[in-house]
Amino acid sequence: MQKSIAKSLNIIPKGTLGLIPIHGSEALAKQIDDCLVSIRNQYEIDHQGSIMLGNYHKDSYLLNVEFPRFASGEGKCVIHDSIRGYDLFIIADVFNYSVTYHINDLRDANGEKLEVPMSPDNHFMDIKRIISACAGKAKRINVIMPMLYEGRQHKRTMRESLDCAIALKELEAMGVENIITFDAHDPRVQNAIGIGFESVSPTYQMIKALAKSTANNVKFNPDHTIMISPDEGAMGRCVYYSQVLGINLGMFFKRRDYTRVVNGRNPITANEYLGSDVAGKDVIVADDMISSGDSMLDVCRQLKNRNANHIYVFATFGLFSAGLQRFDEAYAEGVFDRILTTNLVYNPEELLQREWHVSVDMSKYCALIINALNHDETVSPYLNPMKKIQSYISTYKLK
Repeated sequence: MQKSIAKSLNIIPKGTLGLIPIHGSEALAKQIDDCLVSIRNQYEIDHQGSIMLGNYHKDSYLLNVEFPRFASGEGKCVIHDSIRGYDLFIIADVFNYSVTYHINDLRDANGEKLEVPMSPDNHFMDIKRIISACAGKAKRINVIMPMLYEGRQHKRTMRESLDCAIALKELEAMGVENIITFDAHDPRVQNAIGIGFESVSPTYQMIKALAKSTANNVKFNPDHTIMISPDEGAMGRCVYYSQVLGINLGMFFKRRDYTRVVNGRNPITANEYLGSDVAGKDVIVADDMISSGDSMLDVCRQLKNRNANHIYVFATFGLFSAGLQRFDEAYAEGVFDRILTTNLVYNPEELLQREWHVSVDMSKYCALIINALNHDETVSPYLNPMKKIQSYISTYKLK
């Protein structure tokens, strides 16, 4: 039995564990649930019949929740199970654009009822509906929001809204006690609230997935591999990667045209490189997300022009909001070798079938964090898995 498991048994759970996925997060929640069942089945409890541990071992921790909508498009949440005394974890992928609904009698050109895709705003409203449906009966409410809602609208540079801070304050006001997110675009936004907030990085899972997907061809040493930050904002995570892998670091910085605004941002005019020579070396480029992919592909092309060998891209969230064709073409040109993204946000089947894409499973990691929080146990080992990474790299190098 693992030491972390034995330790957690010394702490009585905060309440009966319950998982509630918002509409569109059911697949991720089911994977997390399966991992939680597996983790807790390993526990040996002396007082299994105790009133405090009566619901500890269950076949599933998912609760029966429904999100019906009226013909007008208005929605609501109905929780069909009792939640009194529960320690609830709301699983929320607010970027799942595959979920649709009907509104009024809108129809397309063929007369079929029009499917309206849910936006992040709609999904965030579903989170608030769940909290409202709880009506104060749950013992504690936690939100697992892998990609932070409005995380890119985290600061004010002109007369504009502060959407992310306002959303976090809303959750705090409604009684949420913990918010867990992954690779927040700017974790300083947590300063807007006074509740638990953790921005977790999938560093260990990314490194492990890269090593497995390349069949031991990646050499984690400074003579063969270099870490590259695609911009100034990604430097923090890339510094961490370079230190735990023991490789050198370079970076690009974006020159922008601040006289124009295109699609809500100043357009990039050039990517300038700062760092040592990449010729003949494998390159790992890490960022929090791939949205349209324009800047990431430009960085990869510039690295290829500098005679980089293999190029591997880490992106916690693969949105691919401008489609996959440009990535197919770049891959065919040899611009990059692999793009690794997590399953924390919706991945369409067409993406999962791409040869150049590697899906990094984060369900067990989420389950371990949820299990620790339910026991009111520290999550520090999961926030900084330095020892775990070093152990894996040592084993990997021996192979």
